[in-house]
This record gives sequence, structure tokens and C-alpha cells, in this order.
Amino acid sequence: MGIALAVFDIAGTTLHDESNVALVLQQTIQLAGVAVTLEEVNEVMGYAKPYAIRYLLQQKKDSRYSEDAFIQELHTRFVADMKAHYANHPTVREKEGVSAVFAALKAKGIKVALDTGFDRAITNVIVERVGWQQKGLIDAVVTSDEVPHGRPYPYMIYRIMEELEIRSIQSVAKIGDTTSDLEEGTNAGCRYVIGVTTGAYSREDLEKGPHTHLVASLDELLSIL
Repeated sequence: MGIALAVFDIAGTTLHDESNVALVLQQTIQLAGVAVTLEEVNEVMGYAKPYAIRYLLQQKKDSRYSEDAFIQELHTRFVADMKAHYANHPTVREKEGVSAVFAALKAKGIKVALDTGFDRAITNVIVERVGWQQKGLIDAVVTSDEVPHGRPYPYMIYRIMEELEIRSIQSVAKIGDTTSDLEEGTNAGCRYVIGVTTGAYSREDLEKGPHTHLVASLDELLSIL
């Protein structure tokens, strides 16, 4: 059975990232009066952001982690800052060669989809900015607020499979740059779970997670898939 669907993460995998997500999330937490390091924030990269915010507060023993209204307030601030960044910042662009890889996969009959720890509001800004949909390069996009649980749960992948009528998880490849991406693909049962070592996590970090392959460049996918 060949691969029929490739599910890509966004920030750090297909979208150029200079720790922008981590920096904005760190700033969000710090504005609540809680000091967190970038290293601590990087541990939750790839997860749904409300979960990440709650987790970081809990790790810092801040009792407000259990207050849903407070978590929502911080997440709303994070979303506003991220939307502004992705809409306006001059560094926002796809990683080198991404459009060509998407086009090559589609030419081979492989559907291309995105899933993300962002919510729909942020994701729409990104997809509009880079133009993947306008160019017909992606077949589906699912965000963490559209399923019961984001990564490392497998539900975003299953939602994409349902939308694109993909019958078998053994015909699906998951590609991402964080441990949560690798766990998501493994929990879903994907045939290939591929870590990208030029994003949020290093090769050494990703080697500790479940995977079938590690790549430095998305070009390498074409020989794997």
C-alpha cells in the first residue's frame, strides 16, 4: 500500500520560524506575572495553546491554571499577538522549497494536508499569507480547536482522513518538528512518522521520540514517500 496522504505541521515544519511562537507564548505567560524560560516554553511547542498555557502555569504552581476563564483570557491575548505577527511581520514565509515539495507530492497523487496546535483564527492568517490554498497546494487544514483534543491525541489526523476519504491509516504519513507531532502520528498509527530537525526541536531531541525517519529538509520526503 502506497502513501495517499501526507499531514504536515505548520510552524517550524512548513513555515519559517525564528522561535516566534515560543517568544509570543513566553510573553503571554510573563504578562500574567509568571516567569518562564524559552526552554520551558519549547517543551510544549506543538500542543494546543490553551493546554500549553495551562500546563506552564501548573508547572509554576500558579493556582490560576485551573481557572478556565483565566486560561481563555491568556489564550485570547496570545491569538491576537500571533495573528498580528503572521499578518504583518516581514520574516513570515514558507520554509525553503515547501511549495515545490507539496506540488511534487500532489503530482504523485498524494494528498497534502496541514494540522496544527494553533486555532483556526491564527491558521487562517498563515494560510492566507503564504498562499498555499490559492495555489491549490493543500487539500485540507484541521486545527486544534476543531477536535476534542489536540496533539498528542490523533484526532486531527483522523478528521483529515474523514474529510479526504482516506481509508487506511497505513496510507498516511505524518511530518512535524516537535515530539508532540511524532507522538500524534504514532498514536494515530501512521505508516510513516517523520521528524524535521530544522524546526523547534533538534535532531537529538527528536531521536528520543517515536519516529520512522528524521530529515533535515522536506526535499528528503520525496525519496521516502
